[in-house]
Amino acid sequence: QVELVESGGGLVQPGGSLRLSCAASVSGNSFRIHTMGWYRQVPGKSRELVAVVSNDGGTNYADFVKGRSTISRDNAQNTVTLQLNILRPEDAAVYYCYAVVMTTYMGQWWGQGTQVTVSS
Repeated sequence: QVELVESGGGLVQPGGSLRLSCAASVSGNSFRIHTMGWYRQVPGKSRELVAVVSNDGGTNYADFVKGRSTISRDNAQNTVTLQLNILRPEDAAVYYCYAVVMTTYMGQWWGQGTQVTVSS
């Protein structure tokens, strides 16, 4: 019903930048995408919020990315983008796209995840 497709992960050197993008596809004609954003997870730890953006543009960032990241969305295209700068080794994780979508019900949806590796 809702599919989130991520792109942009990969290997980045410490201090480098990357851009993660996610496109939402929703079946049916009656839906509304509320919050979109990104979480990340490393083995053995819980998934944690990186940044989210509401459909009116309000944003929320985790403390560990504040000042070095920007999240944005295109409501016409149903996409969300995360620009992450000054990458650190501890930023290495699987990054998951997230969306709250109202169709016949309000549901939370996740992408398949994209690996980000930070290494020289």
